[in-house]
Amino acid sequence: MSAPTSVGSVTGILEETYPLSWAEDWDRVGLVLGERAADVQRVLLAVDPTLEVAREAVGRDAELLVTHHPLLLRGASFLPADEGKGAVVTHLLRSGVALWCGHTNVDRSTRGTVGAWTRALDLRGAQPLIPAQEAEDGAHGSSLFGLGAIGELPEPTTVGALARVVADLVPATARGILHTGPGDREVERVAVCPGAGDSFLEQAAAAGVDAYITSDLRHHPALEHVEANADPAAVPALLDVPHAASEALWLPLARDLLTETVPGLEVLVSTHTTDPWGGRSA
Repeated sequence: MSAPTSVGSVTGILEETYPLSWAEDWDRVGLVLGERAADVQRVLLAVDPTLEVAREAVGRDAELLVTHHPLLLRGASFLPADEGKGAVVTHLLRSGVALWCGHTNVDRSTRGTVGAWTRALDLRGAQPLIPAQEAEDGAHGSSLFGLGAIGELPEPTTVGALARVVADLVPATARGILHTGPGDREVERVAVCPGAGDSFLEQAAAAGVDAYITSDLRHHPALEHVEANADPAAVPALLDVPHAASEALWLPLARDLLTETVPGLEVLVSTHTTDPWGGRSA
């Protein structure tokens, strides 16, 4: 087995690539648990720091767990071991597993969630849906891009065919991919925003795209969007992707980043889906 590196060295690479300053002010990103000087030979990547994922990290002998979503985004005053977040903290600390969380700093990066989607869809001429306030480069080929992306698909398709492409790109979930309107509507120019994106419905419509791919589309905002024009074809079709599935596309990019920059480091991707829905009935 190769010589270990340290928690601080690995998280330092992550923070050079996805600077913490790129995160929203309300976000909670960075090293949450663990000693920076502790040895690391194996890292587990996941979307959410759930108890199941924490147990997986321990069971697979990882010394560092890296997740996209923060564990304590809304803060916590009590972390008893018989409650969810307390159980995660207790389980990781007892086993000597550190936890680093990235979120909106990763979302804005060309090597983060938005970059993963522009690559996966092979978007031509990609521009940010919500531009960054200024241009800035991180390390290891990462640049501050913005939230979401707008671009042309390699060739025209339909809403239904695009939904099937997206379903094949992301981890399978009980709900699958939802879309508005007829499946045979033509699509060429799209907007995409990994994670919750219904707050950007107006920007997507103003961008003149044929379809908007995002997550967590609530009933009233989605219905108001669809009903905004008497001609449904005058507003973008919506494709709703389960939240965790939409951001799981980043995990292979993070794995490639760490294996490229830390020789001998073993980087694993979680085998668990953290989508909360486990089944459906028609």
